[in-house]
Amino acid sequence: MGGMLQTIRNAWNIRELRKRMIFTVLMLIVFRIGSHIPVPGLDADKFRSIIAQGGQLFGFMDILAGGAFSNVTIFAMGIFPYITASIIMNLLTFAIPKLEQLAKEGEEGRKIIAQYTRYATVILGFIEATALYIGMRGAVVEGNAVLSYITITLTFSAGTAFLMWLGEQITEHGIGNGISMIIFAGIVSRGPQGVITMGRLFIAGALGTGIYRIIAVLAILLIFLVVVVAVVWVQEAERRIPIQYAKRVIGRKMYGGQSTHLPIKVNMAGVIPIIFASSIMTFPSTLISLFAPNTTNPILLWFKNIQQTVWYSVIFVLMILFFTFFYTVIQFNPVEVANNIKRNGGFIPGIRPGKPTADYISKVLNRITWFGGLFLAAIAILPQVLGMIFNIQGIWFSGTTILILTGVAMETVKQVEAHMLMRHYKGFLE
Repeated sequence: MGGMLQTIRNAWNIRELRKRMIFTVLMLIVFRIGSHIPVPGLDADKFRSIIAQGGQLFGFMDILAGGAFSNVTIFAMGIFPYITASIIMNLLTFAIPKLEQLAKEGEEGRKIIAQYTRYATVILGFIEATALYIGMRGAVVEGNAVLSYITITLTFSAGTAFLMWLGEQITEHGIGNGISMIIFAGIVSRGPQGVITMGRLFIAGALGTGIYRIIAVLAILLIFLVVVVAVVWVQEAERRIPIQYAKRVIGRKMYGGQSTHLPIKVNMAGVIPIIFASSIMTFPSTLISLFAPNTTNPILLWFKNIQQTVWYSVIFVLMILFFTFFYTVIQFNPVEVANNIKRNGGFIPGIRPGKPTADYISKVLNRITWFGGLFLAAIAILPQVLGMIFNIQGIWFSGTTILILTGVAMETVKQVEAHMLMRHYKGFLE
């Protein structure tokens, strides 16, 4: 933490970085102002009463949106459509040859894919806004139905599009990844409310009586610190496979002969498996709560109440493991890596080049992916475990939010350090 604060302090003394940091803060202030501008045509109290029946999906959306969803503001949908569009484009890049070719064309290809992502975000945003309008029609203020539909859906969609633009401006002119910074600001803004809720539970005696409630609060804070340390450790952890390059004589010069390593991150998939698994697990119960709240069908009732059963945790963990492996396989291709090592005259000591190298890398990747997936699963079910131990629900500092906060914070600090290093080399060359 001290090193992070020192890095920020050093960056503030550099004029260019100071301007970038001020710009980032101003854009995040714009985001927070927009999070308090209400959507016309919706009754906020009725809207909140409806989403309270929607389960964990709406709660997770509200945390990422910084409370804009429960407050029924123009940024209610947050950047969820953009995240979904980005993930879909990532997957399609590996499935459609044309997109794969664009991804390999460098900066120009990435710009075209980014443009496709923007179009997909607007389309998905409008679809999600329409679904919200239908599901929340009980909160629509009386009036012309067509006009209300157009006003509400376009407001929701425009809010998402504006946030996407805001994130791109932060990425280009500010510090860090803009979309990640918006998510970071949204989660942090909910922190005071989480502390207030914890204080109310403490005063009401929900955490126990006498010395036991003090012990409960201290235990929760200790768990919070342990989780932060564990997340930072896993986020930074990597398995380094040694690589040796053979000596080659080209003309009168000798190349190669040095030793290096191939770094493989333990948590290569990041928080994406948790987001995917959470969305899929909560989607059926959310739909049933919105469109069939009084159903008596036993199958629908099972799906609606699955979050209160042990099956929810079991299926949730299995889905996180599946998406961890799925996303890791998409991101990292052992065969391609092995071919690149062989092409450059490298080899893993004790392993033959070619297929044996690819098999060895796959074996190492599978082992650390198992660890990363189980860690993500443990982080994801942490709120349920704490809820059962302390008999409280809706803990703000869940493992997922900690994972996002620490990941964004570390990545931002790394970008600040990269800017400082680049400026140092520019000054040296000049």
